[in-house]
Amino acid sequence: MCPHCRAFITNRDRVCPYCNEKVGARAVELRDDSPIGGFIPPRRFVTVLILLINFGFYAATVVASMKAGNENAIMGLDGQTLVAFGAKYVPFILAGQYWRLVTAGFLHGGLMHIAMNSWAMFDLGAQVDEHYGTSRMLVIYFVSNVCGFALSTLFSASLSIGASAGICGLIGAMIALGLRHHNPIGDAIRGTYIRWAVMILIIGFLPMFHIDNFAHIGGLTAGFCVAYITGEPGRVGSAAERLWRVCGYLCILTTVFCFLKMYLSLTQTMQQ
Repeated sequence: MCPHCRAFITNRDRVCPYCNEKVGARAVELRDDSPIGGFIPPRRFVTVLILLINFGFYAATVVASMKAGNENAIMGLDGQTLVAFGAKYVPFILAGQYWRLVTAGFLHGGLMHIAMNSWAMFDLGAQVDEHYGTSRMLVIYFVSNVCGFALSTLFSASLSIGASAGICGLIGAMIALGLRHHNPIGDAIRGTYIRWAVMILIIGFLPMFHIDNFAHIGGLTAGFCVAYITGEPGRVGSAAERLWRVCGYLCILTTVFCFLKMYLSLTQTMQQ
């Protein structure tokens, strides 16, 4: 689909036959090979990196929890360890540790928790990356993560962690994609991901699962709004696309800064 006039064209066209505008390659095609010798498909590269970070933090928290005496840490981590590693904990956030709104999205409470989130993230992240480009995908995921845990901080006192706030933001982005395209393909995309969202929210209201639905609602809403307002990538090399690349880098730098704050807090806790 031409990003300028929205007419259907072939994937070989480099100039739209309807509006005569130059058509750049899809965002995913701008990266012919991933940095690891093509071992990871380009459109999954960022998604896989996020998953690796999640599993790295999960391994670290399991080791720390075991050292604290939790023999069943692989299946279920203790709250004290999760708080030390940056979980959403309202008293500490209100005391000024706002970096927890970021770090909480990279922590998981047990093997089933991280397995389910990783299963959803693996395909969903690649789809959002393909349609919106890496920069927009990073911004959508970051903003959804922060907004999800911010809403949870306002309305829930429970300890909260997990990538599902960001994942719900990616679902919201796909719903926005379906709404922007008024055709059968858009209808199919919208219907599929609305059903995903409804299913997640229904499960979240079931008391036996102890799910933070406020984080899901906040992430879903934020992801939808960011994606619907910004839309899909336009002309390659345009000022708008350069701005989105800068925003993507800012999200990465902010995340790294939050990880550093978490590390300093964790080091201070261990010394006490």
